Amino acid sequence: MLPLSMSSTVASTPEILAAVIFALAVLHTFSTKFFAHLAHIQPRHAGLWHLLAEVEVVFGFWAFVLMLTLFLLSGQGAAVDYLEGRNFTEPMFVFVVMVIAASKPIVCTVEAAVRLIASMIPTDRAVAVFFLCLAAVPLLGSFITEPAAMTLAALMLRDGYFRHGLSTRLKYAAIGMLFVNISIGGTLTHFAAPPVLMVASKWQWDTLFMFSHFGWKAGSAVVFNAVVLTWFFRREIAEKGKPQSADEAPAMPRTVAGIHVAFLAAAVVFAHHPVVFMGLFLFFLGYTEAYKQYQGRLILREGLLVAFFLAGLVVLGGLQQWWLQQTLTGVEPTLLYFLATALTAVTDNAALTYLASLVEGVSPEFKYAIVAGAVTGGGLTVIANAPNPAGFAILKSTFDDESISPVGLLLAALPPTCVAIFAFQAL
Repeated sequence: MLPLSMSSTVASTPEILAAVIFALAVLHTFSTKFFAHLAHIQPRHAGLWHLLAEVEVVFGFWAFVLMLTLFLLSGQGAAVDYLEGRNFTEPMFVFVVMVIAASKPIVCTVEAAVRLIASMIPTDRAVAVFFLCLAAVPLLGSFITEPAAMTLAALMLRDGYFRHGLSTRLKYAAIGMLFVNISIGGTLTHFAAPPVLMVASKWQWDTLFMFSHFGWKAGSAVVFNAVVLTWFFRREIAEKGKPQSADEAPAMPRTVAGIHVAFLAAAVVFAHHPVVFMGLFLFFLGYTEAYKQYQGRLILREGLLVAFFLAGLVVLGGLQQWWLQQTLTGVEPTLLYFLATALTAVTDNAALTYLASLVEGVSPEFKYAIVAGAVTGGGLTVIANAPNPAGFAILKSTFDDESISPVGLLLAALPPTCVAIFAFQAL
């Protein structure tokens, strides 16, 4: 039986094969449009090609390939032990918080708050709401978690703007900025952003530390990004944007909205306890069924696809430690920051900071560089940050061929990422 990991610096055969499979999965995420094209030219197997064209399916598919490989190399016992040793709390939590946050009473409550703030901004209402979707809602992720903030912002952008004929250029600019702002906007506190959660307890970082070292810089970058993009496209946003007005908003009893907010808050509080938040979620489903007259369609399918994506990333990422940790150690802090930013684009940023937390005796400069780099690069690809697949799943139907180009997303995310680099390195 071949070992799945080794204590020496020499990688085992399963680890090398896992790295190859991981690289193929990353390449697959950049090739989804190719599979979508195959579905059109080969209708006989269109179902298979459409399945492989779903970004949310990619990592789950390659995780299956990895498990089959481990089964053949190491036997059933080792493969099952490895799978049972993975922690799937984050995929389950993202599924739960995504479904609750996208429920009609929660969305109505946030939209009402956004409309109220927008009415105080001396500009066109559509422009003001668009700005708040890219500035205020991402910062809200520091309190209700990034996946919840991503879900709310993506729903508001989809229904108020993306569905009403925005140019492809603006759509890509908006989704690229949304991903970047969500990634850095969760650093005002120590409990909401996945890459921060992975290290906060071990490194004894609290909310005061996060805000003084990361939060105010991230907030400055988020607002600056949103101001520039909104100003640049203000005419198109004002002409085509149709955010819901107060008169059009459905009547929502405060009691119902308050109960939904309580479910969301409870899920966030018990984010590290799947037995608790899954139990709360079952109660939530029962409540929505009992008061279905106040509900819309729950995004169960979208949430499950996102959870499947993240679970696949957990399975694939578990055998990447041998090369990631060697890459991160012994690197000068400034170079480490840029290295972490680049690595985040091809690995989940929470996985990156988790691996960094395993390195003993690191300096404060190392800690700052790795976390700042991880959140800076969190918007470059769909796999860079746990909430990204949620935004991707909600918004992709508004793009041509119902797919978002990974290259287009990368290019759109580069300008706001450069602003984040300036904030974390120069401020």
